[in-house]
Amino acid sequence: MIHFARDPMTDSQPSPEPFDLIIRGGTVVDGTRAPRFAADVGIEDGRIVAIGELGGKEARREIDATGRIVAPGFIDSHTHDDSAVLVDPQMTCKVSQGVTTVVTGNCGVSIAPLKPGSPRPMPLGLLSPGEGRVVEYAAFADYVAALRAAPAAVNVAPMVGHTALRASIMSDLGRAATDAEIAEMRAHVQEALDAGAIGVSTGTFYPPAEAAPTEEIIEVCRPLTGSGGVYATHMRNEANEVIQSLEESFAIGKALDVQVVISHHKVVGPANFGRTRETLPLITKAMSCQCVALDCYPYNASSTMLHTDPAKLQVKVVVAASGPHPEVAGRDLADIAADWGVDRLEAAKRLQPASAIYFAMDEADVQTILKFEPTMIGSDGLPFGERPHPRLWGTFPRVLGYYCRELELFPLETAVWKMSGLTAQNFGIKGRGTIAVGNHADITIFDASTVRDSATYDDPCVPAAGIEAVIVNGAVTWWQGRHQDARAGQVIARASLQ
Repeated sequence: MIHFARDPMTDSQPSPEPFDLIIRGGTVVDGTRAPRFAADVGIEDGRIVAIGELGGKEARREIDATGRIVAPGFIDSHTHDDSAVLVDPQMTCKVSQGVTTVVTGNCGVSIAPLKPGSPRPMPLGLLSPGEGRVVEYAAFADYVAALRAAPAAVNVAPMVGHTALRASIMSDLGRAATDAEIAEMRAHVQEALDAGAIGVSTGTFYPPAEAAPTEEIIEVCRPLTGSGGVYATHMRNEANEVIQSLEESFAIGKALDVQVVISHHKVVGPANFGRTRETLPLITKAMSCQCVALDCYPYNASSTMLHTDPAKLQVKVVVAASGPHPEVAGRDLADIAADWGVDRLEAAKRLQPASAIYFAMDEADVQTILKFEPTMIGSDGLPFGERPHPRLWGTFPRVLGYYCRELELFPLETAVWKMSGLTAQNFGIKGRGTIAVGNHADITIFDASTVRDSATYDDPCVPAAGIEAVIVNGAVTWWQGRHQDARAGQVIARASLQ
């Protein structure tokens, strides 16, 4: 049976005009967890208009997907691509692994709104492309306008960051905001939502926001209530106080009556290995009485700013980038400290501003979280520097190849759903995330038998294997290992504005 976009009761004959594109002979995994099925997919004007046997139909271009999986384009639920989509609009690191949409503004960090002249404490500096280039906007609407004026190769679903608001408005980040400061931040949240932001994120784990009490976050985020937006959080603590941090996150969601997204869920440090047997049942319980979601990345090492808190430097730390010492990228902090004749804390201070990779998680916990049915997939990659975490280039093929095909943590249909339909549902993204007539034609075609990540910690910027074609809003953007220079990405506004 062929499914067409047109109503057969009013238009029984499809248009004789050829489709823009037909994907022939593939096996569709549609992003809903339904069993795979054989079908052709017809695309016209950036939309999926037919699914079925299209042997008698013509198209301006055809792709032979025989022996390949035809899936929805992957939605990266957790990125820091806010400025990368403008500075490096081809976004090869994402399209090469099948990603067609990125969710930006995570961990409280966004490039809008940022008041000119206000400080840029880390982790805000992680969004800078370096080399003296500054990409930031005083109003969220200006950022959205810039995205629309210069489209990237991927769609962008932007959030506004609480840390950015604090840095723009507060003279002292080491305290709670005053009522007047909360009101000003709340006004910026409303402006961002009006401009299309899909939600607000917090990063109370980081110094610029850790002094913010629960009540400040609730009051700043009041405009989320009834808006259709989400509340995403890099919680205060993912180590010894992970349970208290989860409970605070749920309390904020209840107070605002909004969807909560627990970002890159993990349990950190050897003392906490195995505590997923506590955190996941707690998350399950919360899901039974409120809207809660979570994501994770498929690696046992994290990547963020290089901390100057001694407690956070007790594990193996590899420097990813350093402003004053770029030559140390890729080296172990302990080795750098030994060469300089100082302790690790002093070395970390000398390297600022800097980013690093922290080997602080247990692989068994990573697999447990990945296997947890409601877990979405997000890369959390930092898109600048010569030695980023390999998750920037390898996250989605790693799930498909290593965790799905080799370890068999879940069926392929579930893996694809975790990277597409589930994410679209949790973030309120309409018309994407599934292969369905009428949806935007965001599609990834891959070889299920060979797809795998190629990026490593030693060689992190290597495109994945097995991703054969990536289509964004109907435009073939990645084809057989090469970018096609298409930049058909769109801005995805929150559900009530779509």
